[in-house]
Amino acid sequence: MADNAQSKPADGPVAQVNIISQFIRDLSFENPNINKLLDGPGDNPNLKVEVNVNAEKMRPELFQSSIDFKAHAANKDGTIYILECVYGGLFRLQNVPDQALEPFLLINCPTLLFPFLRRVVADITREGGFPPLMLDPIDFGGLYMRRQQELAAAAGKPS
Repeated sequence: MADNAQSKPADGPVAQVNIISQFIRDLSFENPNINKLLDGPGDNPNLKVEVNVNAEKMRPELFQSSIDFKAHAANKDGTIYILECVYGGLFRLQNVPDQALEPFLLINCPTLLFPFLRRVVADITREGGFPPLMLDPIDFGGLYMRRQQELAAAAGKPS
């Protein structure tokens, strides 16, 4: 038997998410030792990668989420390259419960942005004269949980 009544969630209106725009907020690529690299590729580089996520409220229901990415490649001859990129997006979030807002902005939004950042990083390193840096997927949920644990531990320690 079919139910003719329209089903509504018992908890209230359905959450809605719209990606308004995506953008490179900041980009820097440095190749400081090209003269040393002209003699050959040298030793395999050591690559140090740093990833942070940030979010802020811009207007009611409009939020910015961004991934702050840094990569520093070096070998015994010095720095090979330094890449810094902040890739962001504007998101309209409607009917998202307050307790879910921070995790959504720091986990789900960066997860949506990451493939585009990955492409920018690969393109920039390739255009810089190096093999493209192909980033592995990032567990933004794990990053968020570690940060929450760090904050909890810091709050529990006496100053």
